[in-house]
Amino acid sequence: MGTLADYNFVALSAILTVGYQIFFFIISAILKFDKATDFGGSSNFFVLSVFTLVLKGTWYFRQVVLTLLMVIWSLRLAIYLLVRILQWGEDRRQDEMRHDLGKFAFYFIVQGIWVWTVSLPLTVVNASDRDPPIQAADIIGWIMCLVGTIVEAIADRQKISFKNSPENRGKWCNVGLWKYSRHPNYFGDILLGWGFFVASIPVLEGAEWLLVLLGPIFLMVLLLFISGLPLLEVSGDKKFGNVPAYRIYKKTTSPLIPLPPVVYGNLPSWFKAIFLFEFPFYSRRLPKEESNRSGASQDDLKMG
Repeated sequence: MGTLADYNFVALSAILTVGYQIFFFIISAILKFDKATDFGGSSNFFVLSVFTLVLKGTWYFRQVVLTLLMVIWSLRLAIYLLVRILQWGEDRRQDEMRHDLGKFAFYFIVQGIWVWTVSLPLTVVNASDRDPPIQAADIIGWIMCLVGTIVEAIADRQKISFKNSPENRGKWCNVGLWKYSRHPNYFGDILLGWGFFVASIPVLEGAEWLLVLLGPIFLMVLLLFISGLPLLEVSGDKKFGNVPAYRIYKKTTSPLIPLPPVVYGNLPSWFKAIFLFEFPFYSRRLPKEESNRSGASQDDLKMG
């Protein structure tokens, strides 16, 4: 970046994101329409990436590769979320927000911040006039983005297939990647977010470092402390917390980073909390072990 025109890319991407989110908020609020909420976030990444690449018009190799990685990830996620909500009919997570305009607006504000911050590394790369030779950071970042996208896609596919099977009705997903991580899709998300940061390193100067770091840091805060793992952990504990097999699954399965259960289950609690994101508040709604119903198992539990 460096010039006033280049820095304007950051402002333009923010303005475009705000306008895009307002558009989907109006549609969703007026029509009480769940189909547009998540799609409005994931598709926003596609719009921003193509917009900044075309507007700059330099078409450097690293710009094209990084934009392509963002396009592939965002389109895959947008299509998946749209198909999922069409199958569900409505998103029960948004039942309360749907009737509270303030909470609904806040949802779109957070979604807009998520889109804008995670896109910052790509925005800076596409806005930059610097084009140093391809470096190790480029390759490592691209691989992280690609692996993150693949992990997320596989995890999403495995979970929706699990849920669509009648024999799994009322069970928690513990197959495939979900055997090694309670939230492998979020692991893919975070890996991808850091991948975009790493891939942007060769063009960064000065304050740009702090700017692009906002992306992966905000993503981790959002998923680990606000709307991702905390909500899903509470939901899982409420449904299955009295099932011994679920308690074993939670104790032996990493919350984020995929690890063999035999390894994770034998690690000390302090190590899990410090290095593997097993924070105590993830189990604040888990019933005390002595209150477990004897003899229950995952196959015994059938919930609607």
